[in-house]
Amino acid sequence: MAYLKDVEELTSGLIIYHRADVKHQKWYCRVKVPNVDRYKVVSLKTTDREAARKAAFNAYGDVLFSIKHDVPIFNRPFNEIATDYLKVQEERAEVGEITKDRAAVVGTAIRTLNLYVGHLQIDSIGQDKWNSYPTWRRKNGRRPSGWLTRKARPKVLKPKETEETKERKPVSTWTIRHEMIVFRSIMAYAAERKFIPHTSIPKGDPIKATERREEFTREEYRKLHTEARSWVRDADTERRRWSREMTYLYTLIMCNTGMRPPEGKNLRWRDVASTTIDKDTRGKDQSKAEIKKAEQERTAAEAKSRAEDGKQKSNKKPEEKEYRRIVVLNVRGKKKARRLVAPENVADYLDRVRKIAKVTGPDDFVFTTHDGKQDTTVYSRMVREMLIATKLLKGPAGTERSSYCFRHTYATLRLSEGVNDIMLAEQMGTSVQIIQDHYGHIHPVKNADRILIGMKTWEDPEEAEAGAAGKDRVNKVEASPASANLPRRSSEGAKAGGRSRR
Repeated sequence: MAYLKDVEELTSGLIIYHRADVKHQKWYCRVKVPNVDRYKVVSLKTTDREAARKAAFNAYGDVLFSIKHDVPIFNRPFNEIATDYLKVQEERAEVGEITKDRAAVVGTAIRTLNLYVGHLQIDSIGQDKWNSYPTWRRKNGRRPSGWLTRKARPKVLKPKETEETKERKPVSTWTIRHEMIVFRSIMAYAAERKFIPHTSIPKGDPIKATERREEFTREEYRKLHTEARSWVRDADTERRRWSREMTYLYTLIMCNTGMRPPEGKNLRWRDVASTTIDKDTRGKDQSKAEIKKAEQERTAAEAKSRAEDGKQKSNKKPEEKEYRRIVVLNVRGKKKARRLVAPENVADYLDRVRKIAKVTGPDDFVFTTHDGKQDTTVYSRMVREMLIATKLLKGPAGTERSSYCFRHTYATLRLSEGVNDIMLAEQMGTSVQIIQDHYGHIHPVKNADRILIGMKTWEDPEEAEAGAAGKDRVNKVEASPASANLPRRSSEGAKAGGRSRR
């Protein structure tokens, strides 16, 4: 290479040399790593040729020893390893192994981790750094200016703005947990590349996320449903009114289907199917015309049956078939595809979306921007604006709500109506364990009749008093000495005797 001079080969794969791009005359050695197309360069820190030869052979022996005992040979700072890891994730996203959004989220986590250990050599990062990360992350929190994602501006801020910038907001344990997962993945990647031994990969599980996204109560959902209409009407431009109406319909559809936001983002018109079901035939696809025709045939059959029954002077009524229109959605998200069902009102909401949508082809997305392109954020900014306008942005715990709360609202309302955990888990594309872990607070309300049974306030006051008086009478009779030799009357006989006395 051009910057090598005074090169001397000591043995196969080992040379010493001076560097032409520096002023000093200290020697360097370069060791060819066996079975790898890489070189280990070591500064010998001496200007004496003979001392440099001895130091070079020592470095060569260290490399061979490291290879024999599986000790890392190379060393690099954490931020460089993290950059290489991110490139691998971006390449995976290009070929479809992961989503581009996933790669972007990993990149955001890496920017945070670089603030913590980016400057450290990868082999100096131990278990203590892993264990201390949650404390460091909570201590720093997040700033309103986006300190983790934006580059520092050269413009000098005013003192007042500087104080606001320093104000930190708490960060959720969900975020910390995700960043710790990326942290360990980078360390595992470094171990695979022989920068660190596998024993340096952090051990133990990331912190467990204890918060849950807050759902809307039934009363809050009614308020959102009602007041958001005024929010739509108050738009000052036609384009803004369109965006608000799409956001409003998106909210109603998500709250009534339990879809994840990524599933809503990926939903296309070809994934939407209308179906009618009755107790005899379930899942038979029918159009609106077919539904109307089926209803007419059912009405005519009922009239004919009633006429025949009238002739035969029979009171027997024909069996009525109840036709219901449902929607079947084929959704994709979290690397999986599934089918879910939704009630007829969701079909009406989708019809309203279709009327105002800019594109409605089979391959077009349902939730788009005003230009007809896929809305990658699924109206996140507009949803926040709507929640602020309806004064529902923050829940009882003080945390801000987002689009994901619509899914939790669906699960909460379904469980409170008595839907089975197994069926709900299948509908929502999750596990029964997740349903029980995240929505266990619903079960006391759902099972209130069983939990409160026997309590005086749960029964009719007069019945409770009568029951208590009856028990007192029975206890007194059974406690008297004379009652010991009398045969017990059955409960039916006791009731009959009571009626005869009245």
